[in-house]
Amino acid sequence: MLAHFWVAFAAFFAALLLGEWQMVIRSPLIDWIGNPELYYRSVTAHGSAMGYVFPTLVAMGFGYAIVELALKQPLAGKRWAWIGFTLVVLGTVVAMIPVSLGKASVLYTFYPPLIAHWAYYIGIVLVVVGSWIWVALMSINLRVWKKAHPGAAVPLPMFANLAGAYLWAWTSVGAAVEILFLILPVALGFKSTIDAGLSRVFFSWTLHAIVYFWLMPAYIAFYTLVPRAIGGRLYSDMMGRISFVLFLVFSMPIGIHHLFQDPQVGAGVKFLHAVFTAMVSVPTLLTVFTITASVEIAGRLRGGTGALGWVKALPWHNPMMLAVAFSFILLGFGGAGGLINMSYQLDFAIHNTQWITGHFHLIFAGAIVIMYFAVAYDLWPHLTGRTLVQGGMMKAQLWLWFTGMIILTFPWHVVGVMGMPRRMAYFDYTNPEIAPQAITVILSAIGGLLLVISGVLFLLVLLRGHRGSLVELPEFRFSQPVHAVARVPVALNSYALWLALMIGLSLVNYGYPIAQLIALKQTSVPAVPIGGTP
Repeated sequence: MLAHFWVAFAAFFAALLLGEWQMVIRSPLIDWIGNPELYYRSVTAHGSAMGYVFPTLVAMGFGYAIVELALKQPLAGKRWAWIGFTLVVLGTVVAMIPVSLGKASVLYTFYPPLIAHWAYYIGIVLVVVGSWIWVALMSINLRVWKKAHPGAAVPLPMFANLAGAYLWAWTSVGAAVEILFLILPVALGFKSTIDAGLSRVFFSWTLHAIVYFWLMPAYIAFYTLVPRAIGGRLYSDMMGRISFVLFLVFSMPIGIHHLFQDPQVGAGVKFLHAVFTAMVSVPTLLTVFTITASVEIAGRLRGGTGALGWVKALPWHNPMMLAVAFSFILLGFGGAGGLINMSYQLDFAIHNTQWITGHFHLIFAGAIVIMYFAVAYDLWPHLTGRTLVQGGMMKAQLWLWFTGMIILTFPWHVVGVMGMPRRMAYFDYTNPEIAPQAITVILSAIGGLLLVISGVLFLLVLLRGHRGSLVELPEFRFSQPVHAVARVPVALNSYALWLALMIGLSLVNYGYPIAQLIALKQTSVPAVPIGGTP
């Protein structure tokens, strides 16, 4: 577990430094970058590390911890867990070598018809295969537990953990098909053309549902760590189960809303995906209600009275309390921006602008990553057997991350509405039409600097935790619901129904556009190799 977390946080910090460098070199604080291609190397490394490596390793490490702490059994298949970890690390190294050499600047989304060096794609495949081993181990360990506890309710942390694992297994199929059958034959020299439209549809299969895979550890923390950590109880175990199975159902058939401006997909399919994108807000709203109610319970147990007196009574000195408050605020702003993105009409105004960058950084780097910090703080003493008492540094770190994320992303939303494109290596601020946007880019660079300082503090807290005094800890506890669950309905204690709905809706929403594009003739275009001659 520690190995997974440390490699994850090392990849996170390296990507964080790259992100801040991108902010600085795009600002008027320094002269234009001499070689813009270096910017796209950095964006590819930043996105790949943050999007594939960092959250995957966090989910895997947290998942292994849940098996031992929630199921109270040793991890079955530990050797296979090490094999999966090794594949993820090896894949990361293999992928980053061509990126650093300038042979794989295809960004996190692969961007066909651009074609990277084949090693980049092989590296990504190794990362995914390593994560699939984790998925299998989560299922096997639950089966072991069920044999020992026939008819018992699966603990909520494990139920949610496996929902996230199954979601990842299914959503990663899209990118895997794109790489193995469309991109790699070109990268290896067997073909000189690629169906870019079909490739983008397959990637959209993964593109948005992967966000909910990133989100799962954060939501598990909302339901199973936050109420206990702040001295309260979970408002409803059942509501948590409903939320996680709804994520399974609604997370997949929505990715084509990223292709609203792509002509190869018909308007009818785009409308269908827009509808399901709206539906995915349901489990989020259920979570906001449930966790807010759980936090209110904690406040009232601490003596809070009246309509809002419980808010003042909350333990605001507790890092977990700060983390969930900041996460909800950032989730609110990011979710509001998402309503614009999912609208077929409004998306025209902000498509491929800095607005998009601001939106997904609020959701992932803001609401989700800040809960990754909280998970690490909560688990670290139980993983190391040592005290973690840097309370002041933890709070400063969380405040800096929250403040930095606001300063970073709000200007992006403003200039996005003004039409500033994203993924640009530099801007000519001497142009009178662009000059007013210079201050927003400077603000974003300042916000990024605060994030880097916060990242340094986070790593310092964890490193000092390895040098803390040895301590005998009580048995790790997850949050307990207000009302004990005597019996859980079969539908909320297993996955067959929800997996069938997930797969069925995916095939309905993706089957027609994929079949249509495969049947069309002459849809391929010449590939454009990175670092070579087109």
